[in-house]
This record gives sequence, structure tokens and C-alpha cells, in this order.
Amino acid sequence: MTGLRGGFAGPEPLREGEPPVLPPGRRTRQDLANGTGMADLHESIASLLASRGQWRQAYHHLRSAMDLRSSVDVPKVPEQLRHEVNRLRREHAEAREQSLRDSLTASYNRRYLDERLADLLTEHAGSDAGLAVALVDLDWFKQVNDTYGHLLGDRVLQRVVDLLQEALPSGAFCARYGGEEFVLVLPDVDPAGAVAICETARSRVERFPWSQMAPGLRVTVSVGVAHEHTASGPAPISAEQQLISADALLYAAKQSGRNAVAHRIGSDVRLAGIAAERRGTHPREAAGY
Repeated sequence: MTGLRGGFAGPEPLREGEPPVLPPGRRTRQDLANGTGMADLHESIASLLASRGQWRQAYHHLRSAMDLRSSVDVPKVPEQLRHEVNRLRREHAEAREQSLRDSLTASYNRRYLDERLADLLTEHAGSDAGLAVALVDLDWFKQVNDTYGHLLGDRVLQRVVDLLQEALPSGAFCARYGGEEFVLVLPDVDPAGAVAICETARSRVERFPWSQMAPGLRVTVSVGVAHEHTASGPAPISAEQQLISADALLYAAKQSGRNAVAHRIGSDVRLAGIAAERRGTHPREAAGY
């Protein structure tokens, strides 16, 4: 039986001739002196940190254990530890990446969009670097699902994402906003550059040979592009405000007849590319949405 000392269980008394039994994580002075005890201690700490998801700290402790092991000429153990920490880091990175991706289209998901857009606005605050957000919506997508079925509709979404992501500039990304809506985030671009990128993507979707996927299939997208200079204005614009601006411009693109890119020049709402030549459209009125 163990005795109680101050409310805590104490160790059983030693029988004559028995060596002391050390609790887990405890090493003899001789162990600590030659480094093996400290190496084991670092390994134990690393294992605990890894189980809590604290990978960076666990990695540093494993590195310390490797250094101590090598100092007592045990070369095989450090190599095993190196493989183990690489495996843990790889698995953690893969799990993190999967948690930020949309399962259907493999584009980034809403969680990543919210986090990254907020970070970009903070990083660019007070600078002259521009940041554009484009809200993209598939035109008449419900009709695609109703006519061809949801399986083909899923394939259409996947292909559209591929076309939107093609030739994006460095640092830009595509995220699924919900349903058939996607967001292109374009950092460090001027307004004309952002509109040109979106107009090229719109045209790419329109020109894709959709009929090869299903007879009679045609897919187009409408886009609203909101561009902000983060250094302008008394206070930096929020991610929510920029998405609201992009949504209003998307509504203008829809009202103009769809398959268009709407953007703002000053207080005027304009259509890009061939959509600007349409007759009878009034994007300024639609932008009041």
C-alpha cells in the first residue's frame, strides 16, 4: 500500500537489496551527465507537445534530443527521430491544408478566405498597395443542375474553378464563397489590372468548349470587382465592406444581362470588355443594390 503525505500518495518503501524505481521522466545523475537522460527527457516533452498539436515546440525538443544522442555516439537514433519529426510536420501540414480547402472544387474555402483576406488588409494597411476582391457567380446555374443533373453540375463547378485559377498572379487565390459563388482575391494590383484579370477569366469561361461535356451546355459567369487602396480614407476598409462592395457590383453585372464584369470608376459603375457595348443597360442604377 502507498502512504499518504499531505493528501498525496507517496512511493512504497524499498525492499532490501532492490534498486530504486524512478518515476517516468526521471533519470539518474549518471544518465544526465552522459546526455542520454536529457535526450529521453526531450523526447518525452516532444511527444507531449505533439499530442497537443504544438508541433513547432515539439520539433525543437526533438532536435535537442538528436544533438544529445549524437554526442554519445548513437547515430541511428537521431536519424529515426529526424524521420519522425518530418512525418509529424508533413501530416500536420496536410491536415491543415485539407481543413482550408473546399472538398468539391479544391479551391480554398470560406474559412481560409476570411482569415487570409483579413490578414492581407492588415498587412497592406497604410501602404500604397492595392487590393482587389472579385465576386464571381455562375449564370443560370440552377438550370444547369435541373437540365443535366447535379453530378454534371459538380463537374462544371470544378472546371470553372480551374479556369478562374488559370494564370492568376503571384499571391492571388480563389475561394468558394458558397454554392456557385467564388471570390478572387488579387493583392498588389491596380484597378485596371484587376479588371483585366477578371475580364480575361470571364472570357476564358465563356470560350471553353462546354458542349464537349454535354450537348447544348453553355456556361458563363458574372463578376463584380471591388478595388481599394488600403492607404486611402480615414480608416482602413474591412473585409466585410469590400465583399459587400463586390456583391453590389456583381448585382450590376447581373442586371446588365449577365456574362459581364462590373467595376467602379469614381462614382460610376462600368462594364468591362464587350459587355460595355451593350445597349439599354444602366449599371449605375443597378449598383444601388
